[in-house]
Parts: sequence; structure tokens; C-alpha cells
Amino acid sequence: MASQASMEKRASPTRKERLEARISAEQKELFVRAAELQGRTLTDFVIASVHEAAVRTIGDMQSIQLTAQESRAFAEAMLNPREPIDRLRSAARRYIETVGD
Repeated sequence: MASQASMEKRASPTRKERLEARISAEQKELFVRAAELQGRTLTDFVIASVHEAAVRTIGDMQSIQLTAQESRAFAEAMLNPREPIDRLRSAARRYIETVGD
């Protein structure tokens, strides 16, 4: 029966690229401790953590999530926009005079 470690190695994709970063001794100590608590190597811990952060960041940036109340307010504003106030009209006029049409 194959060991858990050898099964994980076969299941992971081939790693051909290299990523390097300079960190402080305190950061390395923190990362090593966290990796040990999860039973991972430092490399596996860093790769998994960066991967999770990247997926989360991309997901956050690709979608806007509104509550039902916010969705209704947005739709209402789009369907029935308010008339611009005088200050906005003046600013638009100055912009057109400065930049042109």
C-alpha cells in the first residue's frame, strides 16, 4: 500500500517554475511554525497560501455582490435617475469649456 506522502506527490502537478522572495527572519519563523501546525513543508504551505489568496483576490475582483436592498436601490437609480444639482451642472459646463466636446 502506497504511503500518503507518495500518493500526494503523484497527484500534484509537475512544478517547473520557480518563485523567489526575500523575507525577514521573523516572517520565516512565522511561516515555518504555521506550516508545521498544518503538517506541511514550508514550500507546500507557501504555495497553498499564495494559491488561496490569488483565487480569492481574482474572485473578489471579478464579481460584485449586492444585497437585495442594494440591488433594488441600484435598479431604481438606473431606471429613475435624479436630476443633477446646480453644482454638478456648473462642473459639467466648466469641464466642457476646459476640455471641449
